[in-house]
This record gives sequence, C-alpha cells and structure tokens, in this order.
Amino acid sequence: MSVIETTIYTCPMHLEIKQDHQGTCPKCGMALEPITVQADEENEELTYMSRRFWITLFISLPLFIVAMTNDLAPELLPENVSMLSVQWFLFILATPVVLWGGWPFFVRGYLSVKTWNLNMFTLIAIGVGSSYIYSIFALFVPHIFPPMMLTKEGLVHVYFEASAVITTLVLLGQVLELRSRNKTNSAIKTLLNLSPSVAHRVDINGNENDVSLESIQIDDILRIKPGEKIPVDGVVIGGHSNIDESMLTGEAMPISKSVDDFLIGATLNKNGTLLMRAVRVGSDTMLAQIIDMVAKAGRSRAPIQHLADKVSGYFVPAVILSAIFAFLGWWIWGPEPRLAYAVVSAVAVLIIACPCALGLATPISIMVGTGRAALMGILIKNAQSLETMEKVSTLVVDKTGTLTEGKPVITDSIISEGFDEIEVLKYAASLESVSEHPLAQAIVNHAKKIGLVLSKVEKFKAITGRGIIGEIDDKKIVIGSEEFINSLSIIEKDVKREAKALRHEGKGVIFMSIDFNLAAVFAIDDPIKESSMDAVSALKGEGIKIVLLSGDNKITADKVAEKLGIDKVYANVLPNAKADIIKELQKSGEIVAMAGDGINDAPALAQADVGIAMGTGTDVAIESAGITLVKGDLFGIVKLRKLSHVTMKNIKQNLFFAFIYNSVGIPIAAGLFFPLFGVLLSPVIAAAAMSFSSVSVITNALRLRNINID
Repeated sequence: MSVIETTIYTCPMHLEIKQDHQGTCPKCGMALEPITVQADEENEELTYMSRRFWITLFISLPLFIVAMTNDLAPELLPENVSMLSVQWFLFILATPVVLWGGWPFFVRGYLSVKTWNLNMFTLIAIGVGSSYIYSIFALFVPHIFPPMMLTKEGLVHVYFEASAVITTLVLLGQVLELRSRNKTNSAIKTLLNLSPSVAHRVDINGNENDVSLESIQIDDILRIKPGEKIPVDGVVIGGHSNIDESMLTGEAMPISKSVDDFLIGATLNKNGTLLMRAVRVGSDTMLAQIIDMVAKAGRSRAPIQHLADKVSGYFVPAVILSAIFAFLGWWIWGPEPRLAYAVVSAVAVLIIACPCALGLATPISIMVGTGRAALMGILIKNAQSLETMEKVSTLVVDKTGTLTEGKPVITDSIISEGFDEIEVLKYAASLESVSEHPLAQAIVNHAKKIGLVLSKVEKFKAITGRGIIGEIDDKKIVIGSEEFINSLSIIEKDVKREAKALRHEGKGVIFMSIDFNLAAVFAIDDPIKESSMDAVSALKGEGIKIVLLSGDNKITADKVAEKLGIDKVYANVLPNAKADIIKELQKSGEIVAMAGDGINDAPALAQADVGIAMGTGTDVAIESAGITLVKGDLFGIVKLRKLSHVTMKNIKQNLFFAFIYNSVGIPIAAGLFFPLFGVLLSPVIAAAAMSFSSVSVITNALRLRNINID
C-alpha cells in the first residue's frame, strides 16, 4: 500500500506553528510556507497578493491623481466639479480598494485581536480602517463634526486616498516580501535541480531503459554515460571515470572512480562510462539528506532571536498606546482642525510601526546563510551551531580521519619467531574485519591485497579504546594497544624498543597475540591531509586554540601535533574520557568545538558547544554533530567560522535597522517635526516606509549569497 505524504506548512517567524494545509500564522499573520521546498513549486500566496495588488493599483492611481490635484492645484480640475463631487469620486474608487484589496489584512487583524496575538496586521487593520471610517462619517454626516473642521461649503476633509493608497502600498510590500522570501530558498532549489530527471536502468539481459528517478530501487543496475549526472547513491561495478563532486563537496578537482568506489547522486560523470549498483534511493540519498538538513537548519532558531521575540511581544501593544497618546495629544493641544490632525498622526503611527522587519531579521539571514553553507559542502543542522561557531575559542580535533586521511595502510610488520606470517596476517585480518575501528581496515585491506581468505570469528569482544578479542580455529587472538597487551604480560623489552622507533616516525603501532604469546607488531601509517596544516595555521591565526585528542600512544600523537603546529595534546584517551576533557575545557571558560569522524567521537561531539563531523566518517558521528563537513576537510572549519561571522554580522545589521527604524519612525509619525517645521508625516508616506522596511531586511540577508567565504 502506498503512503501519500502530506505537505506540512510552517511560519518562518514562529516555527512551532505547523499545519497540513495552507493558511496564515495565527501569531503574526504571515503566509505559511511548506517545510519541504519543491524545485518548481508555485507560491500561491504570491499569486494571490500580486493579483490584488495590480487591481488595486489600477484603481488607486486615478484616485491618487485626483486627490493630489484637488489638494495642490484645484484650478486644474473642471470648473463645474464641486468638492462634494470629488469626495464622492474618491469614496467610490477607495471602497473596493479598501474592502476588497485590504480584506486579507482586516481578516488577519480581526484574528489577531480574537486570539490576542497582536501583530503587524492589527496595526494595518486599525490604521486603514480608522482613516476609511473617519472619511465615511466626514462624507455622509459632516454636521456631527466641530464647526472649526467644516469648509465654507460645509464639508469635512476626507482621507479616502490615504486609506486606498496605504492598502495598495501594503499589498506592494507583501508582494516584494514574498518574492524576496522565495529567493531565500534558492540554495535548496539549486540542490533540488542537481538531480537528473531520468536514469538508464540495465536489466538482467543487458537491455537499457530510461526510467524516472522515483522508480529506481535498491540494487538496480544503472549506466552513466559521459557528461551525465549520477542519478542516486551507489557503488561502481564496472568502468572507470572522473567524477566532479564540487556541487556537493566544494572540491574543485574531479575524483577518479573505479570498481567498488562509492558514487554520490547528483555529481557529474566527466569522461567515462560507468555501471553502478544503486545503494541509496529516494529520501535516503546524500543529496536528499542534505536538502532536508538545510531546510531544517534554515527554520531552526538562533539564540539571538530570543531578543527580537521578547521585544516583539511588547511591541504592538506599545505602538497602539503610542497611537492613542498621539491622538489625544493632537486632540487636546494641537491646532485646528484638531480631530483631523489627531486621526492623521494616530494612523501614521499605526502604519509605520510594522514589527515584521524585526521578526524577519534573524530567520531570513539564518536561512540564506545555511543555504550558502550547503553549496560549499558544509551542512548545518541547527542555527545555534552557526551562531556559536563565531564565539568558539578552542577547537578539539580527533587525529584519525580528521587530521589524517582516515585511510591507514600497513607499512611494517614484525612477526615473532615461530609464527607463520601468512597465518598471522590471516588471523589478524579475520578478527579486525569484525571491528569498527578505523585502523582495522588497514589490516583487512592488506590481507585482501595478497588474496587471503578470512576465517570465521567466534566469541568476539571489543574493549573500548583498548583492543579486541576473539577465537579463530580454537585459538585465542588478541589485538590492541601496547597497554592492553602489556596488561596480559606478553610484550618483551626488545619489541618495546622497536615499537618506540616506529612511533617516532609518526606511525601507529598495533600488537597481536595468539594464545597469549606475542605474534606480531603492525606499524600503520595514516597520512596527514594536505589541507590540515593550512587549516590549523589559519585557525590559530584567528586566535583559536587547537587541542589534539587521540587514543594513540603519546609519542605518535605528539609527532602528528609537531608536524601541524598543535601545542596541546591529550594521548591514550579512551572514548568516554574525550567528553570529560571537553567538559573540563568548558568549565575553564572555553567555548569548545569538536571535530571528529568515528563512533568513539560521538559522545564528545554531543558534549561540545559545536560538534563538527567529517562527512567521510560514521553515521553515528554525523548524527551526534550539529555541523557536517561533506568533504571531510578540516579547512571547511575555516570557511564555517567566516560564514558564522558574516551571518551574525548580517543579523545584527538587520536587528539594528529594525530597532532604529521603529525608534525613529514612531516619533516622526506622531508629529515630532510639526513644531519645528510645520510638517506632519502623511499616512501614505508611513505606509511606503513600512512596506519597504521588511524588504530592506530581506535584501540585506540575500547579500550573504554573494559574500566571498573562500
């Protein structure tokens, strides 16, 4: 039975709001967005608001022209047109604009009052409604107004043009904002468009058929021709080619792929034809997981957002009070016509003080920043990790797979007298094939190269951070660290000297015993990544302390640290102790980031203020971390820190702009300039300023897409 997935919609400002249908946020009134972005999805809210805007603009233009002509150059109007005729003309045109064009704002404003979640639409509804209703009374019952407000024709000045033009400008602001918000998902849409639309599936008879990606199943055989994109994640079973993985990892150089190598869906096959077996399809592919992670990160909340949330909670009631005080101030102390001035200033205060820019300041920047990171091969799971990265003072790094390639090879093997080298290697590889330790693969690969067939292992047991034990052919096999083997009183002094010499070369050393007799010592070398030295140097240049945390012997760990210029080293560290060391660093006041790739790094990654997993590592490590470097390159941390800095700077710019805008705008709208210059801010100008404030915040956030991070 097929399961139909339901699209879930959420609010970009209030992430706790989720529902299975489109609508508006009950807290802020904004249009809800689908959590899962589609490459070709149509924004129905944008279409809806655009239609209303263009119709109201068509009606509002002649209304505005006539109103301005009547106020500024009445001599240009026909002589037989009376003031009353002009007011009726304005009423007839303004009514559909306000009641139809502004209907969504009145509905959202009503709901905000009903649920007591006062928001920008509360202010818009009150402001537009007040000026329109005031004008209705002025047109139909002018005699109820004070004599000082009446013209010589016995009429009262109306503000139909203000209510109509405000409605049109607010609709324009909504259209521009929705278009801008669409662009913040551009990174996700770019990722969605990376996948090819079809794949070439090969059946058991060798026949090739073009199929859609949705119909591909695990273990399907697919052919990828030169210049085509890899359809899903899988393994090469035939052919050889160079693959461009830059769209997902940021790595510019193509990577050579042949039989048994892993292929990532959506990467580009450059020059050869490949046969592959599908391993991960649909939502399980790396691309799908990246898109999901980027979407979730873009909608997560950064700690800095709590400040904006707290201010917004008090903001709308404060604005309404400000509008009331402005109204009363003008009505009591203002010049005649007092009531008209009071209405104009109160409406201007309500309209200009839109809190939308304040609410959007943080989430929009986070969404753009995390999307930009994804296109560089940096996956950010939550906004908190992105914000904290800027403050990190200490970076703790694991050695194997983080600083090193994570592809260890055996360079030396010392076989004890009386043991057969082939048998020893066979037993060692058989036991290590059951282990998850990153160094285990070196022995297994070495055995496979010389064509050894591995044996069945019984009674396998792993002692975390020390070694492994098992039985093969009724023989007790132990492989592990010097300390572990030494605890069994097996190691001889001569062997210790040889092991020490190997460690001074920067190699790891593994000991093996058979039936409690020392059988072999293996020296394993894991080359340091080319980028590690530059990355460590760049991070130290920014004042970050680098700490190496390794389960390796102190001599080996110190040798690696010396090559990279790392000053502080913790060696012989058991997995459970890694998290304890990070706790101690945190207690001393350090903001700690941890970079690792193995299962044994998971507790430390979770404990760190920012956990950074190498994308080449284990799934457990990736799940435990807040950030994943797809390429597994430590230099990604340098880029990440720069991105964190520019994103937080962008958020602070947005918050500053929103606070300053409202701090300055409200007093001006209330009449601050009137005693000095005799100028009272028109509600129309206030509406224009309000509409463009949100667009300005989003436009500033979109600059993150083009900032140079490399």
